[in-house]
Amino acid sequence: MNGMSDVRLVLRSQELVIEHERVVMASSARGGAPAFGAMGLFWHRLRTRKTLLALTPEELSDIGLSPEQARKEGLKPFWRS
Repeated sequence: MNGMSDVRLVLRSQELVIEHERVVMASSARGGAPAFGAMGLFWHRLRTRKTLLALTPEELSDIGLSPEQARKEGLKPFWRS
């Protein structure tokens, strides 16, 4: 690893979510489509959720998620945020 603590990884994850929401809101405010577009966003969610389900307990621990949290998120349909 690069020396980042688990707490820092969780905080960075939260920062990325906040930044993504800010970009989406800004593009919506000016009438534009999100960066991915609807289909791109669906594919992104599908791929990342499948990947999340494939992570080991150790990898989940590294990103600050429990197996239950990962399963809950990973089993969401791709059309749900």
